[in-house]
Amino acid sequence: QRLFEMKYVVVSGGVVSGLGKGVTASSIGVLLQAAGHRVTSIKIDPYINTDAGTMSPFEHGEVFVLDDGGEVDLDLGNYERFLDIRLTKDNNITTGKIYKFVIERERRGDYLGKTVQVVPHITDAIQDWIQRVAHIPVDGRDGVPDICVIELGGTVGDIESMPFVEAFRQFQFRVGVNNMCLVHVSLVPVLGVVGEQKTKPTQHSVQVLRSVGLVPNLLACRSQEPLEQSTKEKLALFCHVSPENILNMHDVSNIWHVPLLLQAQGAERAILSHLHLPLKNINLEAWALRADRWDTMTREVTIAMVGKYTGLSDSYISVLKSLQHACLAAHHKLEILWIDAEDLEAKSQAKSPQKYASAWDTLRKAMGILVPGGFGDRGVEGKILAAQYARENFVPYLGICLGMQVAVIEFGRNVLGMEGAQSMEFDPATPHPVVVFMPEGSTTHMGGTMRLGSRTTIFQTTNCIAAKLYQSDTSFIDERHRHRYEVNPELIHLFEEKGMAFVGKDETGRRMEIIEITSHPFFVAVQFHPEFKSRPGKPSPCFLGLILAATKQLDLYLQGNAIPPKSPIKKTDPESVKMVKDKLSNMNVK
Repeated sequence: QRLFEMKYVVVSGGVVSGLGKGVTASSIGVLLQAAGHRVTSIKIDPYINTDAGTMSPFEHGEVFVLDDGGEVDLDLGNYERFLDIRLTKDNNITTGKIYKFVIERERRGDYLGKTVQVVPHITDAIQDWIQRVAHIPVDGRDGVPDICVIELGGTVGDIESMPFVEAFRQFQFRVGVNNMCLVHVSLVPVLGVVGEQKTKPTQHSVQVLRSVGLVPNLLACRSQEPLEQSTKEKLALFCHVSPENILNMHDVSNIWHVPLLLQAQGAERAILSHLHLPLKNINLEAWALRADRWDTMTREVTIAMVGKYTGLSDSYISVLKSLQHACLAAHHKLEILWIDAEDLEAKSQAKSPQKYASAWDTLRKAMGILVPGGFGDRGVEGKILAAQYARENFVPYLGICLGMQVAVIEFGRNVLGMEGAQSMEFDPATPHPVVVFMPEGSTTHMGGTMRLGSRTTIFQTTNCIAAKLYQSDTSFIDERHRHRYEVNPELIHLFEEKGMAFVGKDETGRRMEIIEITSHPFFVAVQFHPEFKSRPGKPSPCFLGLILAATKQLDLYLQGNAIPPKSPIKKTDPESVKMVKDKLSNMNVK
């Protein structure tokens, strides 16, 4: 039974976007979880899109997919990875969703003939949505969560976020001022050669907040170096925040240090105190060990990432995190070799010989090759060439979604002799349609019309690499999907005769989910997106397999042997734990 009312922690941002509000919100959630509370999360995106599904990765980074098929902002991926929870599409609020909801109510006549306005109808809808979603359990247990961490996207002062800011002004009185804690993330830059830390941008940002009726309870100040004591005192004086509630979020060597950095400054105690919750000593030893292991690993593994959005790493953020999780388990330092798929194509050789030569040199240096998902025909031929190189040279290969489809196309062309084999997505008139449009898809609407969300994959045999990696007690697994096209089931027998095994299929047996090449040490490709369920400490089996194969540890692992520890940090080693704790206490946090 609940002993207190639902509590809310709101994380806003000022000065500029991209300061790390999502990581801050996730890290706060980690601290509150460690204090014994059940935590859920909400991300608010002020854009008018209903969801992130139709947005280019260059616009807003990766589209993260949830179990229920929600196509959401990448920050929800941070929440799921940090907190090990399963969110729903309603945990991502957008302006588009809110206005659609209110307009549908108006069309039904729910407002009884009143003039529908931003205040109170839009702001009430926002508050109602937050309260409804905050009470949905996301940790696999029954009952209501204790605390909801809410990230308000964008920058305070933006026109598009004003209805949400006004909603939170009202919300603090609806739920009670001691049931809502506002954490404002801001920037403290250093300008010129003098090296003075400037507080004025943060002062102005807080002034904007206060002008609309919100006063931050904590300031999380982003900076390159630790804040000087005089800087903190100046911020406290001009921002109406007590000095002990000014948190320094300076740059750290890896993302797993952030919860430790907050804990070292007593962030959880300040938040719990404001929310009138009992204080509790928390243990983040696992995070400390993980952060230190990442910093101290020396043996490298190089993975070539062959994609079309390589100019923005956020486009593949879940893939990158999954590789990191696998590298931590395999005790190897990760080096990503970014390759623009177009640079591998023959037309690139004529257009830019240097880029062409460099791309192929980079591919040949890689210990493993990963071809992630994507849409559109740009760079597809380069991905096909990468799959061919991996197959012919026995380089460990992992294909995801489109990465599986290009592997099938390549095999059809070069092993089965299907000249001109292609996906109907790129060539509807191809003589060999090895990848076809799914019959349930829509050809007129783009948003929310793909095969989305968690779907079941049934292993056709336990004697395959994928089944051994998943170590499942059952013959099936559940993974998240996002695709419109699938491998042509009418041609499967031709591929299997030549050594491409379709070891995973859906419940009908006609939709291909996992392929392996039996004569290859590790050539695995999947139609689903395993990166969306990878967690620190629980790496995705597909990514773990790639890293183990690239580092020559896969056979030993598949024989049932544990990965031999090569890290100097061991959980059972008291001296190592003490070393980590001493390091944390000396992080220059003033």
